[in-house]
Amino acid sequence: MTDELKIKKKWHIRTRILLTMTGLICAVLLVVAVAFNLSIRQYIRSRVNAQLTLVSEDASRQRKDDFHSGNNDPGDGKGSAAVPGNGSGPMAGRDFNDHPDRMIGTSGNTVVLDEDGTLLLVLHGDETTGTELASYFSSQGHIDNIQYKVITVDSGSYAVSVTDDPVTSGQFLLTYVDVTSLLALTGRINLMLLIVILAAIILSVFLSRIFAGTIAKPVQMLSSFAHEIGTGDLRQQEFSFRDIEFDDLAVSMNGMVSDLSDARQKQEIFFQNVSHELRTPLTSIRGNAEGIVYGVMEPQAAAKVILAESDKLGGMVEDILYLSRMSKAVPEVEAKPLDLREVLDLCVSEQHAAADAKGISFSFDFDEEPVLLPIREQDAQRLFGNLISNAIRYAKEKITLVCRTENGSVFVSVADDGPGIAEEDLPHIFERFYKGKGGKHGIGLAIAQAVAQSCHGTLTARNNGGAVFELRFKPRG
Repeated sequence: MTDELKIKKKWHIRTRILLTMTGLICAVLLVVAVAFNLSIRQYIRSRVNAQLTLVSEDASRQRKDDFHSGNNDPGDGKGSAAVPGNGSGPMAGRDFNDHPDRMIGTSGNTVVLDEDGTLLLVLHGDETTGTELASYFSSQGHIDNIQYKVITVDSGSYAVSVTDDPVTSGQFLLTYVDVTSLLALTGRINLMLLIVILAAIILSVFLSRIFAGTIAKPVQMLSSFAHEIGTGDLRQQEFSFRDIEFDDLAVSMNGMVSDLSDARQKQEIFFQNVSHELRTPLTSIRGNAEGIVYGVMEPQAAAKVILAESDKLGGMVEDILYLSRMSKAVPEVEAKPLDLREVLDLCVSEQHAAADAKGISFSFDFDEEPVLLPIREQDAQRLFGNLISNAIRYAKEKITLVCRTENGSVFVSVADDGPGIAEEDLPHIFERFYKGKGGKHGIGLAIAQAVAQSCHGTLTARNNGGAVFELRFKPRG
């Protein structure tokens, strides 16, 4: 995997955008240029070919008419050519039907060649062009029928077709159309396309650099911001980007900085509270141990204090470790549906002795049907056990437990008839090691909150005569 990562070449975002946009524009323009050339060449060929066919058929028809009218001498057979209007040959002075193509603006011309490519007769057109074309075929050594072919000679480029002479065997009618201007036009258009492509490339490079800058600069700024966060600098920064996505990312990063700052502050408070809570029992244990060592305290009494403080210290450490485990994701496969009525009844039974000692009774408002919730049994006992223990600490005479299903959601509440929660304590009671008046060590409610959140529920507190803790678990979709 490491070798594969080393092989991959990394690019700057500017370069990637530049190459992508330039390549895309070049590809599009090249496709347009190729498509245009193919289209225009196909169009020219179809029009010229139609012109060649029309002129060739007209020439063949006139040759037949002249032959039947008695003008059946096609020439001297020795290579002399009779040109219309020059006073020699059977076609002298005869008008040839001219068929200029209205679409391409060209007209066809016809000459007669023998099988060796020698010019015998110019039916239409100038003798110079006919001689050049005849020389081309003469240099080939023979002549065959040709439907369409472009030939370039000294005077220009010509599209030609060769058919059998309908009058004399072994002779051929060579029909040609001057396409020099058409090919020149195509060349000029291609030159313009090339200029357009080059201009588009230059423009795309310019625009790509600007566009890449609008993306690369915010990325670099946010990357620098992320680096500062990584080094521990949790100061928020103000950004103003034109792109909504970058602006949203900046807002999210500033929100993350705020959360990290709060988490750091809570962590510092947590460690301060932990140190204080651990120092108190450790001081007591050390003092009693020294009293035993130096003989200033009765060993039996000091030992009882040491055991009590050790139990308190052990319970606190266990709660801290449990709270730390709850901060990690718990696989849902471990959670099985439990009837919360049974869990609450079990928690009450475990703490019934403490409640009886204070003269506190319990009132139950449970559904008759099972109230099921996917939760680990250990977590459920921690959650409800801590809430009930907290209620016993503050209740005067009565604790009311409610457990029912409301509109598909699970609702549980633990209410006592005590003095309630002080208004200044209410926003902080679920914070770790936050102790209100009469609190123990400030972890129980934090554990309850963590368990509720791990089960996708909410735990809230309010006053209604006494303190009321309400749990709501929405059905999972």
